[in-house]
Amino acid sequence: MSTIHPTALVSQDATLAEDVMVGPFAVIEGPVVLEKGVSIGGHAWVTGDVVIGEGSQIGWGSVVGADPQDLSFDPATKSGVRIGAKNTLREYVTIHRGSKNGGFTTLGESNFLMTGAHLAHDVHMGDHNVLANNVLLAGHVHLGNHIFLGGGAGFHQFIHIGDFAIAQGNAAISQDIPPYHMAHGQNQLAGLNVIGLRRGGFDNEVRAAIKSASKLLFFSGHPIPHALELAAQREWPEAVQRLIEAVKHPSRKGVMTQ
Repeated sequence: MSTIHPTALVSQDATLAEDVMVGPFAVIEGPVVLEKGVSIGGHAWVTGDVVIGEGSQIGWGSVVGADPQDLSFDPATKSGVRIGAKNTLREYVTIHRGSKNGGFTTLGESNFLMTGAHLAHDVHMGDHNVLANNVLLAGHVHLGNHIFLGGGAGFHQFIHIGDFAIAQGNAAISQDIPPYHMAHGQNQLAGLNVIGLRRGGFDNEVRAAIKSASKLLFFSGHPIPHALELAAQREWPEAVQRLIEAVKHPSRKGVMTQ
């Protein structure tokens, strides 16, 4: 049976699976779906077309499903939030719903969002990512998997952040961070996430290939189009091909270089 604190408010339109816990003064508003084992902290607000996956934890004072902070947004828009299994949102995390009809802000599985992190409308996040305190993601940011974003870092709308990327705390990022790389300051590429690649199970040969491709693409002095032409003349493992594809098909903001 679900455990709902007597001070919580739960809409009749909501669907709660077994073992769901809802803390004091929390509000579950509208057609929210809470899957098995979900925990909602005190004073949290979950509203609208929101699905929260099995075993996820929503921290004290968090807000999931609120309207986008977009002056042109029509509140009648039918959109929502989809959160996968085993995600942890700590205190005061905010996640806003999609900005267009049928649009969703989405999280994969096993992500950890620390206190005060913010995901704006239409953000799409993969799996096993860590966002430190007060990370700010603007609308339409796309994140891959196994990413770490340092505390207080801010990310401009529409950019892409690749697998195994890292951003330094307080960074100000308005261009894509390519997979496997570290970024700092204002759109500065710091090199490869060597430790992350090792921990991620990439063997010596693949890590060496990633290093070689990184040097060619970003640190050789060649313009990106020419570097891609040179890269196309070589055979690369699949992990490097993913890096090359990210560079060939960046967001509208372009990929950062050194």
